[in-house]
Amino acid sequence: MEEGEFVAHTETDVYGPGKVIGVEGEQRRVRFVHFVATIKAAGLRKASQAETEIIEHWLRMKQERYGGKW
Repeated sequence: MEEGEFVAHTETDVYGPGKVIGVEGEQRRVRFVHFVATIKAAGLRKASQAETEIIEHWLRMKQERYGGKW
């Protein structure tokens, strides 16, 4: 998983979909819908099309409301 990729957690959907915002070795910094977390790459999977659409919409709404890079 590289920076900018849309991902989801492999073991639970409680986090919702997210976007990788940082890479450091085996760790990935992910902006999920409700928070940012650092997770091992092995604990993530590529987001489905539906999950990708959810996070893209959420990111657009945040950018429209607050500006900046999400």
